[in-house]
Amino acid sequence: MTLRAHFLPLPDRTTLEARWRALEARSEASFFLGWTWIGAWLDAYDVRPELLAVIDGDQDVALALVGHAMTPRLLGRTATLCLNQAGHGVVDRPFIEYNGLLTQTGREAPAAQAVLSALAARRDWRVMHLAGVAPGSALLDLPAHRRTKLDDSPVYQVDLEAVRAAGGDYLSLLSANTRGQIRRAVREHGNALPAVTRAAHADIGPWLDEMHRLNRGRHADNAWDDDAFRHFAAVIAGRGLEGGEVELLRFTGADGPVGLLLNFIHRGVALNYQSAFAAPRSAKDKPGLLCHAAAVGDYAARGFRLYSLLAGKDRYKQSLATCEERLEWWALERFSPRLEAEAALRRLLRRPISA
Repeated sequence: MTLRAHFLPLPDRTTLEARWRALEARSEASFFLGWTWIGAWLDAYDVRPELLAVIDGDQDVALALVGHAMTPRLLGRTATLCLNQAGHGVVDRPFIEYNGLLTQTGREAPAAQAVLSALAARRDWRVMHLAGVAPGSALLDLPAHRRTKLDDSPVYQVDLEAVRAAGGDYLSLLSANTRGQIRRAVREHGNALPAVTRAAHADIGPWLDEMHRLNRGRHADNAWDDDAFRHFAAVIAGRGLEGGEVELLRFTGADGPVGLLLNFIHRGVALNYQSAFAAPRSAKDKPGLLCHAAAVGDYAARGFRLYSLLAGKDRYKQSLATCEERLEWWALERFSPRLEAEAALRRLLRRPISA
């Protein structure tokens, strides 16, 4: 039987959660497609995308959210569909990764084909945004006149099985330069990595406030300066701590706080989502490296499989990693005279589509 995909108004939250969790229990999808992430995003930002559902009889085979926005382009706004995003920068600031369809295990191919057919049949869009998808995702087969890769990012990771095989000596797996930096920083903190404390529910508010304070003024475009993002962080931490899907870690050394990490826990993998570090005490002090090294040791001792630093081209992530994956961001365009004119103008001006 050929599956069909349907675009539906977003159900009330109780109904949607029940459907989402029921399918999640039969899926091997990423943390970012689970209800802890999806529900927190919907509630924190009060967005109302469409529900995309592939249904077999009375059972969901695949689910996703589809945002519809008139996104700014070089020659004017363009009707755009966004998978599991809203299409608005502030609302999409949580930055989804490992994006795709929440799909029943074993039915990924027919579900993806049903979604592609349904998207191709819609006439109300000119651009489809696919953010943070795996290379070779079946959704990239959507018929398109122009395909533009907006970004291609490494996902740096630490193989915790390799750490255990090295007798817990994580530093032995790193470059001599990174080993030296961490060892010098350890000496600055009493010759020991910082101690790790996991938040209880009562710690969430104070610890997230501390992350906000430590991050203040550190970056030009700082998510922690945004009230809505801080609300999202509080919602996902509060809900995720209850089921063990989110951990908020605080690191302290002999002389006080060193930093905090907000991590997701999924199928034996710890994913570092947000961080905040104390100011270095000297030129040799590296609070960020110390916190991540302590987290690696903690997760390796607890039997986790991987410690992921998630997408990003930061030098420190590369220095700490022992392996990596990649994620991609795409814009798939239908033919449009205005978009053709824009493409010609961009070639003339040598401006990428992301500019």
